Amino acid sequence: MDGGNPPRLPRQRAEPGRVPLAVVVVDSDGRVSHWSSGARKLFGPGREEAVGRPAADLIPVAGALMPPGGPAAYDDPAGARAGSGAGSGAGFGAGDTAFPLHDEPQPVPCPTAGRARASGAVPIDVLWWAYPLAGPGRSRLLVLAADGSQLSPAEPAERVAPGFALHTEFPGAEELARRLPEILPSMSVGESSRIVGQVLELGYPVLEFSRHDRVPVTPDWGVPRRAARRTPAVAPAGERPSPAAAAGADGAAPVPAVPETAGDLEYAAVRERLEFLNEVSGRIGSSLDLTRTIREVSEAVVPRFTDVAGTYLREQVVAGEGFPDGVPDVTTMWHRVWLEHTDPPGRWDDVVPVGESMPFPAGTPFFQCMTSGEPVLVPRITEEMGNAIASQFEKRDIRPLINGRSMLVVPLKARDVVLGFMILLRHAERDVFNEMDRVTGAELAARAGLVLDNARMYTYQENVAETLQESMLPQIAPRMTGCDIATRYLPGTRQGRVGGDWFDSIKLHGSRTALVVGDVMGHGLNSAAMMGQLRTAVQTMAALDLPPAQLLRNLDDLAQRLGEHYLATCVYAVYDPVAQELLISNAGHIPPVIVRAEDGRSELLELPTGAPIGVGGVPFETTRVAVRPGDRLVLCTDGLVEMRGADIGTGLAALCESAAHPAASMDDACDTIIRSLAATLGAAGHGGRKDDVALLMARLGGLAEDSVVTWQFALDPREVARARLLVHERLLEWGLADAVPTAELLVGEVVTNAVRHSHSRHVELRLVRADDVLICEVADDDHALPTLLDAGPNDERGRGLRLVSRLAREWGASRTAQGKTVWFEQALGGRG
Repeated sequence: MDGGNPPRLPRQRAEPGRVPLAVVVVDSDGRVSHWSSGARKLFGPGREEAVGRPAADLIPVAGALMPPGGPAAYDDPAGARAGSGAGSGAGFGAGDTAFPLHDEPQPVPCPTAGRARASGAVPIDVLWWAYPLAGPGRSRLLVLAADGSQLSPAEPAERVAPGFALHTEFPGAEELARRLPEILPSMSVGESSRIVGQVLELGYPVLEFSRHDRVPVTPDWGVPRRAARRTPAVAPAGERPSPAAAAGADGAAPVPAVPETAGDLEYAAVRERLEFLNEVSGRIGSSLDLTRTIREVSEAVVPRFTDVAGTYLREQVVAGEGFPDGVPDVTTMWHRVWLEHTDPPGRWDDVVPVGESMPFPAGTPFFQCMTSGEPVLVPRITEEMGNAIASQFEKRDIRPLINGRSMLVVPLKARDVVLGFMILLRHAERDVFNEMDRVTGAELAARAGLVLDNARMYTYQENVAETLQESMLPQIAPRMTGCDIATRYLPGTRQGRVGGDWFDSIKLHGSRTALVVGDVMGHGLNSAAMMGQLRTAVQTMAALDLPPAQLLRNLDDLAQRLGEHYLATCVYAVYDPVAQELLISNAGHIPPVIVRAEDGRSELLELPTGAPIGVGGVPFETTRVAVRPGDRLVLCTDGLVEMRGADIGTGLAALCESAAHPAASMDDACDTIIRSLAATLGAAGHGGRKDDVALLMARLGGLAEDSVVTWQFALDPREVARARLLVHERLLEWGLADAVPTAELLVGEVVTNAVRHSHSRHVELRLVRADDVLICEVADDDHALPTLLDAGPNDERGRGLRLVSRLAREWGASRTAQGKTVWFEQALGGRG
C-alpha cells in the first residue's frame, strides 16, 4: 500500500517489550495531526509530508483505521473492553475507508489491535494498537505501531501479537503510568495528559507471546544495546526465560534476555540526554521574538526534563535596550517572561505572575547563578532555604510551591554575558536533579542563550530604527491657517515594520500651508535615514517658496547626488486659503483624494504621475485645483491601499468610498479610513497589511473675505504713519482693541524697512485674522532678505527686527518672484 513511499530506514532488533514505536494521531477529519519520528522510520514519509494528509493514505494498515465489523462497531458500546486481547487482526478487510469521526464527545469505545503485512521497498510485519479518543479536542484516534518482524520468537510454536491489559495487572503499575507520556514526546502537555488518561482506561499496550505471557510495551527511542558480558543464572537449563519474567519485577521496563551492565546504562543515559538536547534545539529558534523563544524552550523541557520552568530576563533585554557592562548585582531588575508547569491550572499565577520584575538579593541560588554564570544545583529545597527565597515575595507565600522540590538554576548567556536564567523545579516524588542533569541543563541554557541573543540583537536594532524613524516624523499642529489637519502613521509588520513613509505640513508666507506625503522605497534603517534626509530637504526648499514642480525637480537632483539607490515617491501640495486653491505636483505617488463638502462626493485627483524621486531626467508638472470651504484632501502612501495579490484599483476605490463617510472629527475620519481599508482588503482574502502607512487629511476651511485686507503704500517714509493708522482702525473693526498697541509698533518697523529698501515698486501690506493669531505680511521688490543684527548702544540700525523677534510669536522672510515678503504672527487673546 505504500509502494510510493521512500525506502525505510534500517532498524535494529529490539528486545521483547521494549520496541521502537511509531506514534500517529488522527483528527476528526481523518487526517494526521501528529506523526512521530518513529512513524517516519516505520512508514517512510517525514512529519512535514504526513501532517494534514488523510491517514488512510499514509498508514499501510487498513485495520488501524476501521474497527472489526466496520464503522458501526464504534456505535456499539458492548464491544470488548480494556484487558481483552485483540488477536491477530484477521478479518479486518482491505478497504481504505476511515471510520467516521465526530467533533462531539463520543462514548469511549473499545481499543483494537492487529497484525498486518505491509508492502514496500522492504516488506514489514506491522503490529499495531489503535485507541479511539473522546473529548472536546479534535484528536479522535491514537495509533501505535511497531515492526513485528524484529520481535518474532525463536520457537515457531510461540507467537507475538498485540493486545491490551489493565496496567494494574502488572507489578509497578504506577511506574507504567508515569512512563506512558514518553510515548508522546513532542505533544503539548494538555493534549498528552488527555490521551494518556484514556489509554490507561482503555488498556495498556502489551505483547502477547502466548496465551498466558503478556509483556507491557515500553518505547525504545533508538538507544543501542551493547553485548552483555555475563549471562543470567536463574533460568533452568534448557528453558527459555518467559517474557513475563523478562518484564522485570516492577513491570516498568522489561529486562532483556541478558542483564545490562552499569556501563550500558550510563551509555544509554548519555545517548538519551543527547537526543533530548538535539530535539530541543530543533524546536527552538523558529522566531526572533524573545517571548516566543522562551515559550518554545519551556514547552520542550516540561514535563520531560522538569515539572516547573520559570524564565527571567534582564529588563533591558525585554525592552530591546542596551545594558551596562559587568556582572549583574542586587539592583539589577529581572523580568519574569514565562512560566511553564504541570501543576493544576492557576496555582502559580497569583503567586508568581508573568510580567513581574524584581531584583534578587545576594546569598540566593539565583544571585549565585547570575553572577557566576554557572548552573546552581539544589538537590532539595530545605525549609530554611524556602523561607529565604519566600522573603523576596511580599504578601505572597511561595513556600508551598517550592519546599521539598529539587531545583536547578541555569544561566541564559551569550558571549559570556548573562541575559537571564531559568529556574527548573521537580516535584518531590520525582528523582532529584543530579550532576548529569546539571550538565544537560547547562547545555540546554547555552543553546537557548544563543537564540535569545540573536533575538535580543534583532529587537535592539529594530528599536534603534524605530526611534530614528519616530524622531524624524513631525509633530504636526492640528490647526494651520485656514485648514485643520489630522495624521496617522502605522508601522509595518515584523518583516518590514521600519520603513520610509513620512508626512509633513509646512507653514508658508501668505497664510499658505504646504502638505507633503512621501514613501522611500524599501524598509529598514537605511530607508528611515533616507526619509529623514528627504524630509529635511523638502522643508528647506519649501521655506524658499519654490513652486511645487520646481521643488520636486530640486529634490530629484538631490537624491541622485546622494546615491543611485535613493528612490522615493512624493506628492507636494500648497494650499492657499485666500485664493481657495491647491497647487499640486506628483512624483510617482498614488493620487490624492478630494472630498467635496457641497455634495459629499469623493474622487481621485487626475494628476500627471511623474517619475519617482531619484530617477532623474523626468519633468514634473503643477496642477491647479479649485476648492471650496469644507472640502477635504486625503494624502496617503501605498501601504494603505496596496496589498500583495490585490489590485491597487480595489484599494483606491475603497479609499474614495471610506473618505466620503461622515465623521465627528478629523481623527475619527482617519480611523474610519484605516479600518475600512483593512476590512475591505482582508475580506478579499489578500492577507494583512505588510508595509508601513502614512496618512494625512486636511479640511480646507479657507478664510472669510472680511478676515483679509490688503493695502498698498508709496515709497515715502510718511506712508508708515498711514499704515499704522489703517491697522489701528481695522483691528478696532474686528474687535481686537487689545492687539492694537503691539500691532502698530510691529507694522511700523516692518513697513519702515520695506519703504527704505524697496527700489521702484510700491509696498504692499496684508493683514489676516485667523482664529487666535493675527498675521501681517509686507512685500517689496528688494530680493535681499533681512537679518537679525546685534545692535549696540550707539547703533542707529538693527533694533527694528529685534523688536519684531521679541514681541511677535513668529516671524520670517521669503523670496518671491518680485522680491521678498517679511511676515510676523501676533498672538491674540492674551496668548503669546
